[in-house]
Amino acid sequence: MDLFSRSWTALRTAVAEVPDEDFERPSGCTGWLVRDLVCHLVIGAQDVLITLVTPAESEPTVDAVTYWGIVEPPTGEDPLDALIPRLAAAYGEPRWLKFHLDDVGSAAGRAAQLADPAARVSTRDEVLTVGDFLSAYVLEWTLHHLDLITHLPSAAQPPAEALAAVRATLEKIAGTPFPASFSDTDALLVGTGRRTPTDEEKAALGDFAARLPLVVG
Repeated sequence: MDLFSRSWTALRTAVAEVPDEDFERPSGCTGWLVRDLVCHLVIGAQDVLITLVTPAESEPTVDAVTYWGIVEPPTGEDPLDALIPRLAAAYGEPRWLKFHLDDVGSAAGRAAQLADPAARVSTRDEVLTVGDFLSAYVLEWTLHHLDLITHLPSAAQPPAEALAAVRATLEKIAGTPFPASFSDTDALLVGTGRRTPTDEEKAALGDFAARLPLVVG
């Protein structure tokens, strides 16, 4: 749960520091500008709040790793994906997006700190503990932090411990470790298809390269 707070705080801080003019730059999410990604983060914060107040009595069906599954790469045809850019544009100015993310995001952060990690909650027709739910979201925040700064080279990186944790999660999902020569950031970028591997990286990946990208959802 502490890592959830650190990764979420780092991401919200990075958004707050993005100059207004950079909200029109592309993000690491195909087809989305930085402003679209930030709008998606607002919805993510709302999901955290909703889930934390959706208690469940039954036994957990997933944990922090199995919460995620391998899905098909986005095509841009999903109704919600198509809605995000329209919602983001409706804010008009970056300051309103920043304000909304800070407002809802701070609330999600406080709710996470106050929650009982052993309590069970329900989301996406699954049941898991609060601790596992928040741990699962470290992957969401960290990958989107990388998406945010794709074309913002001076922006702050995600916390090193979050990068390492998400790499470990992705390796568990894949059932295969990334080569030791890969940094945590490169493992995540290449592993999830956010960057094309170099010839040297392909050689190091071996047969694993044919299974990439690992698109999680």
